Amino acid sequence: MSRFSSFRQFYPYYLQEHRNRTCRRLHFIGSWSVLGCLALAMWQQQWGWLLAALLCGYGFAWVGHFFFEKNRPATFSHPFYSFAGDWVMFADILRGRLPL
Repeated sequence: MSRFSSFRQFYPYYLQEHRNRTCRRLHFIGSWSVLGCLALAMWQQQWGWLLAALLCGYGFAWVGHFFFEKNRPATFSHPFYSFAGDWVMFADILRGRLPL
């Protein structure tokens, strides 16, 4: 049973789990890489880029958590909220609401 009943409740927790700047930077790089891989998949119509998108997104994020943040990624306990949190945090960084 999740202790969060909405994404609005989850997102502050998500940000608390991403206090380390290097971890946030790796998430940001991973998110850009995902977008690049998705664009390549559509442009080249080579669907192997979709696997590359998954590896880039999770790979960069998990390196950030295991080596810099030193915590367990929220993906393991809250996969859907965590996925949404990645993209909301990405947008917040682009808007200047979160420091990179």
